[in-house]
Amino acid sequence: MKKIILMMAISLTSAVPYTFAADSPAPTAAVQAQAFKAHVLNRAELDALIAQPDKVLFIDVRRPDEITSIGGFPVYLSIQSNDLEKKLAFIPKDRRIVLLSNHAGRAGKSADLLSTKGFDVAGAAGVQNYEAEGGTLTKIIPPAAKQALNTAIKTQ
Repeated sequence: MKKIILMMAISLTSAVPYTFAADSPAPTAAVQAQAFKAHVLNRAELDALIAQPDKVLFIDVRRPDEITSIGGFPVYLSIQSNDLEKKLAFIPKDRRIVLLSNHAGRAGKSADLLSTKGFDVAGAAGVQNYEAEGGTLTKIIPPAAKQALNTAIKTQ
């Protein structure tokens, strides 16, 4: 029974539609201005926020495969953009929030949503934009699938 539940969880996460239109190719400032109202943070602004880990929460709204293949910041909360509204109760209101995606498209739309819900949003950022401006991303290497599955089964 435990194996069936685990397999269902894996299949549910892989049923997410794969679309890249919101973040690819890198949108221009004019396109971003039309798509959302949130401020797009540059590298200097992000570095200043990263230096205040007790006051800022980074929410990465990308899919897990994008985070592992492209990289991101070492500490973040991962909530995909299409699930954000359902997960509002898990987001603290006592911190400034930075939303992350590849080129700030999904992050900007998500930032607008959180702003309308009363969250203190610093802005949106694209991790690939940050890297292009000289910032360093953290590459996350997931454990091998077989090893992760064996570990999950043993802990239950």
